[in-house]
Amino acid sequence: MTRAPSLKTRALGYLARREHSRLELEKKLAPHAETPEELSSVLDELEQRGFLSATRLVEQIMHMRKARFGSLRIVQELREKGIDENLIAATLPGLREAEQRSAYEVWRKKFGAIPADAKAFGRQTRFLLGRGFRPEVVRQVLQHPDKEEG
Repeated sequence: MTRAPSLKTRALGYLARREHSRLELEKKLAPHAETPEELSSVLDELEQRGFLSATRLVEQIMHMRKARFGSLRIVQELREKGIDENLIAATLPGLREAEQRSAYEVWRKKFGAIPADAKAFGRQTRFLLGRGFRPEVVRQVLQHPDKEEG
């Protein structure tokens, strides 16, 4: 009969696949923990040893998402993962810097042409807003598509 892996082993397995937030790991490991204190001590140890890092998770998410999504969507994802508001606030300026360029590239790949009528304008606006781009960025892209950086 094989023994069930320890909490630490399970956690390291999850972290080997991708970065996780403390909240995500807590949810995944909770059914396997005997007590909440045991779970908390394992997560504390992983943070102290550098295996669990909110900063690395934020960097990974920004790197993966900023070319396709706007700052609003990325911030929402970070909040859902339980990232501290101070860390989110520290990353916002960098996100917003590149947002105009990203919005233009996403728009260009999907549509590439100025909306011909109000229906097309609405469709393109909804698409970009759905990707999490701020309304002022969407407006800039659709009204002045020839100026890719604003």
